[in-house]
Amino acid sequence: MTDGHGEHHEHAHEHDDDEHHHHHEHRPQTYEEAVASFRADKDAFFGSDPGSPVPEAERSTFKGLPYYEIDPDWRFEDLQLEPYAGDEPSNFQIPTSDGRLRPAHRAGVLRFERDGARHGLTAYTFDGGVDESLFVPFLDATSGTETYGAGRYLDLEPEEDGTYSLDFNLAYHPSCVYDPKYSCPLTPAENRLPMRIEAGERLSAEP
Repeated sequence: MTDGHGEHHEHAHEHDDDEHHHHHEHRPQTYEEAVASFRADKDAFFGSDPGSPVPEAERSTFKGLPYYEIDPDWRFEDLQLEPYAGDEPSNFQIPTSDGRLRPAHRAGVLRFERDGARHGLTAYTFDGGVDESLFVPFLDATSGTETYGAGRYLDLEPEEDGTYSLDFNLAYHPSCVYDPKYSCPLTPAENRLPMRIEAGERLSAEP
């Protein structure tokens, strides 16, 4: 079974039909509406689609993924992919949740500023992956309590001008959170951020 990385691309635009386009002509969606619509589509996919990572027996009681509130301040735009200059090798084996190793490449670093401090996240590519698509797993101060201990994921595609956006409102949990049959990359230590990122998917607040 493959890992959960990239899963939301498969269904994010499921409902992009003519009726939807017609609606958009009247009034463009706000950022918050676009994220909320994306989340609603994902919940529908998780609750009923045969490709859902939620085990089939649990789909009938699935009530939607838990999220932090949408916060536009957690979106960082116009970021350049800077060359990786750390001590780790560019080509390496990333460990997975089921004890395997997967060939990966450190594609570069994306740097952003929050509350006056500068932070960087290493972006990765996989052998045989989609050109220019970057995989950015991360850990933060919520990991292991409010969010999954092995980290959350971001999938990035370049903008038309070649820059990237880090949007933590789109941070998602790997599929192995829902079913251990999935093999999901574990977050390298270099992508541990010191602050709480209260954006994107979270674990349920219920016991």
